[in-house]
Amino acid sequence: MNAIMAKFDIDATKQQRSQSWEGFSELDQAIRDNRLMEYRIKKSWADPWGRKLTITVLLVIAAGFAYLAGASAGLW
Repeated sequence: MNAIMAKFDIDATKQQRSQSWEGFSELDQAIRDNRLMEYRIKKSWADPWGRKLTITVLLVIAAGFAYLAGASAGLW
């Protein structure tokens, strides 16, 4: 493909793509660095509702494990 296209065509395509995605530069950088999960966790933790939901889910999971551990130990 590079044999057919001139170099200035390739450079122009790269410039257009970067201008179109200026608002998503942080997400684009995360995808490029292969750290998309870290990006999602940080964005979720920064959101108050996301933080509350995460804490609630972790507490429910911990309570479930505590109940199972207590049941296997014969506490109830």
